[in-house]
Amino acid sequence: MFREMRRSKQQLSEEECVRILKNELRGVLSVLGNDDYPYGMPINHYYCEEDGKIYFHGSMHGHKIDALKKHDKASFCVYDEGFRKEGDWALNIRSVIVFGRVEFIDDYETMNRIADALSRKFTDDDEYIAREIKNAGPRTLMFALVPEHMTGKIVNES
Repeated sequence: MFREMRRSKQQLSEEECVRILKNELRGVLSVLGNDDYPYGMPINHYYCEEDGKIYFHGSMHGHKIDALKKHDKASFCVYDEGFRKEGDWALNIRSVIVFGRVEFIDDYETMNRIADALSRKFTDDDEYIAREIKNAGPRTLMFALVPEHMTGKIVNES
C-alpha cells in the first residue's frame, strides 16, 4: 500500500525517525481539505513513546477540523534544522514523513497529560502551563495521528 523509498541509501532508521519526532518542535500536517484539495499547515506536536502516537491540539472548529472529520487519513512531515559538512555549502537535512489516521481525544485525563507534555517542549514554567491548560483547555480539541507508515531520510541540498 505504501511505497518503498526509492533512494534507500538515504533512509533513516526507525530510531532516528523517532528521535526527530521527539525533538523537533513543529512539522506540517497535511489533510484532504475543501473540494479534496491538499491542505497543509505548520503545527506543533508531541510524540508519545508509550503509544507511538503523535498528538496535536487546536481550535474545536475550522478548516483543519472539518477536513479531519470528513477524512481521517493524514500525513505529517517533520524535518530538522540540518547541518553542513566542513568546507561544504550544502545543507544536509533529516526528514520524517508519517502516514496514518486521526483519532480525536475526549478523555480529560489524557488531554491534560498530553497538553502538559507538549507544553514542556517549549517551557518548564509550571505555573504558566497549569494556567494555560486550565484557561484554554475547555476550548481546545486534541487529536492524535496513529501511524500506519513512517519513513525518514537524509537529503543533501547540493
